[in-house]
Amino acid sequence: MAAGVLRVGLVGAGPWAGAVHAPGLAGHAGTELTAVWARRPAAAAELGAPVVGDFDELLERVDAVAFAVPPSVQGELAIRAAEAGKHVILEKPVAGSVAEAERVVAAVERAGVASIVVFIRRFAPEVVSWLAEIHARQGWAGGSVRWLSGALLGGAYSHSPWRHTGGALADIGPHVIDLLDAALGPITDVLAAHRGEPDIWQLLLQHEAGPTSTATLSMALPTRPTVTELAVFGVNDLANLELAGRATPAQDSYALLLDDFVRMVHSGTTTHRVNAARGLHVQRILDKALRLTTA
Repeated sequence: MAAGVLRVGLVGAGPWAGAVHAPGLAGHAGTELTAVWARRPAAAAELGAPVVGDFDELLERVDAVAFAVPPSVQGELAIRAAEAGKHVILEKPVAGSVAEAERVVAAVERAGVASIVVFIRRFAPEVVSWLAEIHARQGWAGGSVRWLSGALLGGAYSHSPWRHTGGALADIGPHVIDLLDAALGPITDVLAAHRGEPDIWQLLLQHEAGPTSTATLSMALPTRPTVTELAVFGVNDLANLELAGRATPAQDSYALLLDDFVRMVHSGTTTHRVNAARGLHVQRILDKALRLTTA
């Protein structure tokens, strides 16, 4: 690390890489976007950093790797990065399967590298405040989420094969599971799950301390703007605590994520509320839901 600045390589050159990862890494005082590697070199060249010819060359140049690729691609590459001693910024889901996600976590833990998963909403100040208010009070009986968009119908992410295959459960499902789990305690089971048309997922979740929560998700509804509504409700005359919309842009939340990531690397810390192990926990819940819908 030159002058304490973390050299980061970016894998992927799609819309999310261009909108969030690349400008975030290039603009943060603690990181340098050192190299980019993607299957489309022309797209990679537009991200403002040297383009390398293969993943091994990227690993030779950097201290850390940020991924912006489909989960089925990320898993094996993240394992190689960790085994090379590189810190990792992971997208969600962490890998293409639970077994592969377990291998990612094992590699990260063996290497003792820092890891953080881009559960981007967890870094937004309004979400941090919402969760803090929930945790300051007791008696919560349940919660609910509605997250509805038309992202698969048009726009920057509508041509993404893995999003069409996995639907809302694969793409926004990790955010929903993470937020409900953070609000009401660990999710231990998926009591019911259904996938309807067009890409409408409905989940009933069991939390360790007793509450249950529900989620309705879709990325194939002509909804403008996107609906994101989260709420918890309780007993003992507690009022609902609701969170709607997105007040903090993704780019600002990513900068806060990088603040944490840089601190982790410099301090030698590997624990974090959304590290790779957290990603694995969320992926296990998603897998339970998927298996219920395909049984």
